[in-house]
Amino acid sequence: MCNGAGCGACVPTRRVTASLESFAELLTRDHFSLARAGFLIAQDEYPELDPEQWMARLQAMADVVRTRIPADAFAEQKVVALNHYLFEELGFRGNSEDYYDPRNSYLNEVMERRVGIPITLSILYIEIGRQLGLRLYGLSFPGHFLVMLKLNRGNLILDPYAGGQPQSEPSLRARLRRAMQEREDAAVNLEHFLSPATSRDIVARLLRNLKHIYLERGEYDKALRVMQRMLLVVPESAEELRDRGLIYARLDCFRAAQGDLQNYLRRRPDAADAAEIHEKLVELKAASARLN
Repeated sequence: MCNGAGCGACVPTRRVTASLESFAELLTRDHFSLARAGFLIAQDEYPELDPEQWMARLQAMADVVRTRIPADAFAEQKVVALNHYLFEELGFRGNSEDYYDPRNSYLNEVMERRVGIPITLSILYIEIGRQLGLRLYGLSFPGHFLVMLKLNRGNLILDPYAGGQPQSEPSLRARLRRAMQEREDAAVNLEHFLSPATSRDIVARLLRNLKHIYLERGEYDKALRVMQRMLLVVPESAEELRDRGLIYARLDCFRAAQGDLQNYLRRRPDAADAAEIHEKLVELKAASARLN
């Protein structure tokens, strides 16, 4: 229990602080490595993890594929070689049996166990593919993260969760209808969802996956660690600030919870849940007073 003076949840260790500082510095770059961001995120769960060692392993994987393609290979040839290496030779696959296992969201675990979810398999695919000269970009497609390969004559949409298979326009439209829960004949603006996601968008989506998993499991201390990084990625998000405040409240970090929830109301005074948050603040002040 914590009244705000400090506890394991409120005050991170020196190692965690160093990892957060490295993560914050990475985010200041215009173009940063998604894999490096993923390994820094994984340090919350695996404190001894060395991002440099894992980046070297990624480089080694790219080097293997590079030796198997001619120097003047077309992009499509590189994709075939990459798919064969990752999904047939090494056996990377989507973890449909235990989709919400948090290990699926940690890049080191995905590389070690060779199973993951769409976004982590896509990050792996993008990072290795870019080292081969492929113009790969992430797509924050509703319900299922995808990868776009930019070609001189158009774009190719790939699904690393399904072994890097190309996706046709009809299949993408059907996927979008299912995700948006629209009628079969409803008009779907597919092009709106085919714009490359920014690196920050991708990292935020990865963190949201972990956040929801840990909240569902009631592991609020781990959810809080995720939220500390989330608010470095999207500091302007009032909703994420509110959610961190509610997690602090779950952990009895009353002062930290009050600070976040008060800031949320300052940013969103007309929010739909403003009355509910006001009530929560009253509860927190009362609980804090009892401790004092």
